Amino acid sequence: MTPVNLLLIAITAILSWMAFNNRKLADRLILWPPAVDRHRQYDRLITYGFIHADWSHLIFNMITLFFFGGFIESVMVQLTGSYLVYPAFYVGALLVSILPSYLKNQKNPNYLSLGASGAVSAVLFAFILIKPWSIILVFFIPAPAIVYAAFYVGYSIWMDKRGGDRINHSAHLAGAAFGVIFMLAMQPSIFSHFLRELSNPTFRLGGG
Repeated sequence: MTPVNLLLIAITAILSWMAFNNRKLADRLILWPPAVDRHRQYDRLITYGFIHADWSHLIFNMITLFFFGGFIESVMVQLTGSYLVYPAFYVGALLVSILPSYLKNQKNPNYLSLGASGAVSAVLFAFILIKPWSIILVFFIPAPAIVYAAFYVGYSIWMDKRGGDRINHSAHLAGAAFGVIFMLAMQPSIFSHFLRELSNPTFRLGGG
């Protein structure tokens, strides 16, 4: 059972749906740097991750979180014996993934950001650290998780420099890094496990 992951999905889906129909709510939860800088609404550094731009944005993130978040929650509970670690990890990922963008745009009144993609990247890369050769579906195309990770990082770096597509690639990169660092800080032996897995390719359909 992965109750926390399912609860996070439910809360995100409900708040996103409410925000779709309530502009005032969306405006209060979205990351808008001047509101943090001038009005000390620091909660926006987390609440932005519980609303989304549209249904496709929401569904893509929540499907990814459903398939990989449950596994990571289970691993964290097994390693620590606590159900509090996974939500701390997820909320920490929301905060850390958005910080580079926030600091860069701290004085920019035209900057807005929303969506759970940074935290979802943290979950996905935590999974890849444990099961690098698992086969995951990328837009219905099967690929080894470690190959996808390399492409994801390279593409995100390139698009972050290039810009122009209104996607926060910086948050994706920061989230991915946080996912790896958190897992290794929580259990350093995961690194040796990763190296063993990497040297012994065993392909299996991933997610659990």
